[in-house]
Amino acid sequence: MPELPEVETTRRGIEPYLVGQRVSCVLVRNRRLRWPIPEDLDVRLSGQRIQAVERRAKYLLIKAESGTLIVHLGMSGSLRLVDAVLPAAKHEHVDILLESGQALRYTDPRRFGAMLWSHEPLAHVLLASLGPEPLGEDFDGDRLYRLSRGRSMAVKPFIMDNAVVVGVGNIYASEALFAAGIDPRRPAGSISRARYLKLGEEIRRILAMAIERGGTTLRDFVGGDGKPGYFQQELFVYGRAGEFCKNCGGTLREIRLGQRASVYCARCQR
Repeated sequence: MPELPEVETTRRGIEPYLVGQRVSCVLVRNRRLRWPIPEDLDVRLSGQRIQAVERRAKYLLIKAESGTLIVHLGMSGSLRLVDAVLPAAKHEHVDILLESGQALRYTDPRRFGAMLWSHEPLAHVLLASLGPEPLGEDFDGDRLYRLSRGRSMAVKPFIMDNAVVVGVGNIYASEALFAAGIDPRRPAGSISRARYLKLGEEIRRILAMAIERGGTTLRDFVGGDGKPGYFQQELFVYGRAGEFCKNCGGTLREIRLGQRASVYCARCQR
């Protein structure tokens, strides 16, 4: 699943080619995503000039003159710029054609993504209750410590809760917990403030580094420029069950937490 760095990489990749461009038309080949694409999307977006491309959590906000297109990439979705005359392949469900002769093409093999129209995107039911951005001023280890008091759930699903902080998905939660030396199974309420301060710093550092590297290429993800991400080369635990720990040389273990696979080092993470 594309996580925050992959979505931010996509945003940075497509923004220079969209802002200031006028939409010629919207070609929808398949409306059946997680929620149906609005039948009048072509009417709403055609003729509109794109004013900004922003991100909130893992949602892309493509702002036009009269409203905003909310895009979620789901499990396997991607957005990239192509020549408008390039024939669409299988799973390429939507083209937003621009006056420049390019098209913003949405591909989604599993169709778990979304394209929705809103006049007030931040008040939309999908975005209104989200927690702070992990790279913003409102997030730090003190917030994690404060919200974790009295919580018995494991720390990994706790930091993956979008009401606590947005955009910390399975990959980066695993990597941040390893970097902070915290066992993902440890009850959230049992972790000290000092350790949460360290964890908050590692979440910020690892997400910023992943964005700089262009995200993590796992199966379907490519950035908005069509290029793969390179952060996968720097993963310490995610996807490495049974391999050696790059820190201590021990064998990495895999467990399931919140119905997700979690890999950790029993020596390095306490």
